[in-house]
Amino acid sequence: MELEQLRSLRPALDKFVAQFDDCIKTRPSREHLRTCVNGQLGPLERKSIEPIALEAKVPPRSLQEFLSIHRWDEAAVGRRLRGLVRRDHAEANAIGVIDETSFAKKGAKTAGVQPQHCGATGKTENCVATVHLGYVAGDFQTLLDGDLYLPEKSWAEDRVRCRAAGIPEAVCYRPKWQIALDLLERALGEGVALKWVTADEDYGRVSAFRDKVAQKELHYVVEVPPSITGWTRRPKVEPAGTVTPAGRRLTQPRLARKQRQPRPLLGLLPPGGPAWQAYHIKDTDKGAVVWKVRETRFYSHREGLPGPRERLLVAREALTGEVKCFLSNAPPEVPLKNLLCVAFSRCSIERLFEDGKGEVGLDHFEVRCYRSLMRHLVLTTLSLYFLSEQVQRLGGKKGWVDALPSKGRGGGAVGSGHAARGTNPRAARCGAEDRLLAGERRQGRALPCQDQTLLVA
Repeated sequence: MELEQLRSLRPALDKFVAQFDDCIKTRPSREHLRTCVNGQLGPLERKSIEPIALEAKVPPRSLQEFLSIHRWDEAAVGRRLRGLVRRDHAEANAIGVIDETSFAKKGAKTAGVQPQHCGATGKTENCVATVHLGYVAGDFQTLLDGDLYLPEKSWAEDRVRCRAAGIPEAVCYRPKWQIALDLLERALGEGVALKWVTADEDYGRVSAFRDKVAQKELHYVVEVPPSITGWTRRPKVEPAGTVTPAGRRLTQPRLARKQRQPRPLLGLLPPGGPAWQAYHIKDTDKGAVVWKVRETRFYSHREGLPGPRERLLVAREALTGEVKCFLSNAPPEVPLKNLLCVAFSRCSIERLFEDGKGEVGLDHFEVRCYRSLMRHLVLTTLSLYFLSEQVQRLGGKKGWVDALPSKGRGGGAVGSGHAARGTNPRAARCGAEDRLLAGERRQGRALPCQDQTLLVA
């Protein structure tokens, strides 16, 4: 945000930050909060504590102590922020978007740091990883919450190292999908209404994650790897207690004899199966982006038995041939178009990470201890929320997903319409993981499309 823009928004920013005053006990700490948020939203190239303090003519040590030892409730600040989302941006078809990001770091003392896959660089290197919950409601999107991933071997099992980094004894190893569930639980428990959840295949591949989301009465549309196996027709199962032809009584259920073995996803849709449907995702400078989709029922293979019925979507990008597979627990009457709208909204969190790192310094932290890191995540989420609100208010730009209409606006069906062009120049940079907004026009040939417009930039 440019300096003149920030100055024009100063009254709104002051009013916004004042809503968190009761989460912070002392007046000096409240002023430090304002200084941090002003610095993150300002024109500084590097938005770590020292540059922010020097620009505000505040001793850097004072801001460092604000993050590390001052007595203020960062959890309460996060709750207040989610309360604002609940109050001002409630939407009947709101989508919770789960993803992780990482921050390359040197040394071995920053909480959670270890050599691991770093999404920022696309390779294995020393970094810190965090899991986040994003929120998409119509044309508004923001981060709701985030938490640190604590590696099991190098950190969680080394409590001496944890204590040196200020990691509480109660903080232990959790797989990333469990962290995502905890973030969902926290948001739902605080009254944030979600109808949908979407995530990439690192989360979607975990059947326990999908089951837990369904138990929260949420509809999920998650990407899964093509290697997942299962059936399109539920195989017969012999329940526990069944007496076999050999006279043995089963102590646990098993597949009946002569049942088909489970097959990988891509082998479940033969040429004579469900027809491909073309969906117009977006128009870019290089042409239209079209995905062809087929759908069938699916029962995943779980420890030798079929899981609950799900909807399997196989999507193929018309130009590049890229294939994505999705599973959903949405009931059959929910249109396929709605499921795709949710699945492709994952691009939103990539854009939020991009804005978080490029605009408010999400990756500019230079702290080591756990509390300082968690407070940094809360403050940058706060700044990003304010930025998202102002961009929506000042720009009036439509989001990249045609909003799923509320019950009072069409009963949940997605309107087709035409894709808006050029409304956000960052839309084409959603990352390699979600390349649905990239593509090249086939030379001299029109792309097939059944007027199924889903997304806009």
